[in-house]
Amino acid sequence: MIAFVEEVSSSLVREFLSRKGLKKTIACMDEEHPRTATSINNRSLLRQVLNIEDLYRRNKVQNPPLKTVLEIIVKHHMEQQKKVKIMTGDGETARTVTPPAFTAGSPLICDTEENSSRSEIKATHSSPSTFLSLLSDENKSSGHDQKDVSAYDSERQKCQPLTSLQQEWESSAQKEPEKKSEAISRSRTNRNRRGMMSGPIPREMGRKKPSPRYDAAQPLFRRDGENQHSDDAHLDINTHSCAGRKPGLQRSPESLQSENNNRGNKAKAVNKNHMPNNSDLNVSDLVLDDVDDEDLQEISQVSVQRSVSECLPKSRPIDQSIAMDLKAVLLGSSLNCFSAEWRNQGLTFSDTHDLRYGIVQRKGGPCGVLASIQAFILKKLLFENTESSDSDLQRLRPSNATRRKCLVLALAEVLWKAGEEERATVAVNTGLNHFTPSGRYRSEGVLEKMVLFTVDNLRDLQILVEQHIEQFETGTLGCILLTISAVLSRSIEKVKEDMDVSSSTLIGAHGYCTQELVSLLLCGRAVSNVFDDDMELDSGGGDTTLLKGIKSRCDVGLLSLFEHYNICKVGAHLKTPSYPIWVVCSESHFSVLFGLQRELLTSKDQHLEFDLYYYDGLANQQEEIRLTVTVGKWRRSFQEVDSDSIPPLELCIRTRWKDVEINWNDTEPIL
Repeated sequence: MIAFVEEVSSSLVREFLSRKGLKKTIACMDEEHPRTATSINNRSLLRQVLNIEDLYRRNKVQNPPLKTVLEIIVKHHMEQQKKVKIMTGDGETARTVTPPAFTAGSPLICDTEENSSRSEIKATHSSPSTFLSLLSDENKSSGHDQKDVSAYDSERQKCQPLTSLQQEWESSAQKEPEKKSEAISRSRTNRNRRGMMSGPIPREMGRKKPSPRYDAAQPLFRRDGENQHSDDAHLDINTHSCAGRKPGLQRSPESLQSENNNRGNKAKAVNKNHMPNNSDLNVSDLVLDDVDDEDLQEISQVSVQRSVSECLPKSRPIDQSIAMDLKAVLLGSSLNCFSAEWRNQGLTFSDTHDLRYGIVQRKGGPCGVLASIQAFILKKLLFENTESSDSDLQRLRPSNATRRKCLVLALAEVLWKAGEEERATVAVNTGLNHFTPSGRYRSEGVLEKMVLFTVDNLRDLQILVEQHIEQFETGTLGCILLTISAVLSRSIEKVKEDMDVSSSTLIGAHGYCTQELVSLLLCGRAVSNVFDDDMELDSGGGDTTLLKGIKSRCDVGLLSLFEHYNICKVGAHLKTPSYPIWVVCSESHFSVLFGLQRELLTSKDQHLEFDLYYYDGLANQQEEIRLTVTVGKWRRSFQEVDSDSIPPLELCIRTRWKDVEINWNDTEPIL
């Protein structure tokens, strides 16, 4: 029953958004709260389920009629609250509620100095024994359950239920004396028209002096650790510091930050003197108040709406032009499509106890992407996980939360590096097409559904990735999303400039990852070679050909079987990285080799012994593979040994450490 109620509620919201034409909001809702098989997509069926056919027929004859089912329901419940009875000791008589008195000088935001211009809603009572009933006889007989919101008489400490704010506002509009200022009347009219209410505001019992209040904007200026809540009404606005704000605002970021800090300090000081303990608050201690936009502009020089918009990342739906350029640089042509191996590969972790750090590969193809992000996950897990006090081996058995956090940080680092540590773009699948394919473009239902978010600081990037981590980790498009995000973070133009041949592709034949794609993820540049720096070759006739290599030392390295066959030369920037983690390229497949101690990168190779761990997400690996490497003990030449009997992994390791003996420690060597 609960699940069905949730589906009906979701369908009700979607119907409202659809009738209002809020397509982007619907797309966001479909992403964060996807439709299911039980979702209601027919308005007639929705009205039948909600049993509001009579309300709908009555609404149709109204002039003008309401457009959405949600508005019809809201109007119905608002009309039921119009009749209010005031009970006295001598009997029951129905009369209009006394208008609440609006007095200037009552603060709504305790940490502002301009609070003298604010107004306070205060309930007035004719006698101590008088109370207002929240329910009319009609509502009581209909069985509607409603809770009273009570205020306390400041002198007699007697609790008296208040009517709803809607009734107070309507009564106030009727009874307000003409001598009230035009500004207050306009503000109240706006409230009545919009029906806006902020969150409940705690009010201390028994105080003659008005206690400080907080409006809904307060959490936007609250610093970390200054959370305030009540047991029955909790308002939580999740915000973070907005670094890298754009110029052109009325006030500088420094002045905004300084003012926000001052406001936070004042709020803490007032809270200490005036706010009651949270444990003493309940629903009867709360007074609902409204903050009008015009009032807010008078008391605060900091625009809440502007602050929120600055924190939100820039986004735009993908268009056909970008999609065609992406397909060209990834697949060679806008008429080509991603293979099934790419479309069904997410960044899902292994459930094997000894391999919980590893990402599982379903089929061949995107192994270069998986191995690259796997290397950065290990970097975060082993060398940057400062919160963990576990030993190195224990860190290889992370909890679900820890490995997900490392995945978030690894993705953010890869994209931030691709954007030259200045900007990054994250591609997110919304499930809805954002353009209608036409011309020389073959649709496959992947790129058409994406929205592109752009941020210009690392912290915002980490938060953005964390918000959409489900799509990368458990979704089927994780590899494609990561690849597209990396390309757009670098920009399509710069990716082409990085390559030796601008017409090269990042995904080769049979869906294999090219060296350019692996270089983009490891180093932030889609270079075609693995040697250090650039190299110029004489092409004859005075012409030279520029071959582009790795510009600087990388955090994560690479070892290649092609070097053993003298096809390429891996430079020191990749062979001796900052961390003992290497992506291994062996026979068109990429996997990961790593050590637990950074010292093996700085120690002298002679008479050195250390352990290396190997992980291959495609090999259906069920146990940990630990290799013990001893430098200086290999005395036989390759001519003396059948090369077919030497595991390719050993050949790759020997391109980094010469004359080593490798012990597989009772694990079957991978041939």
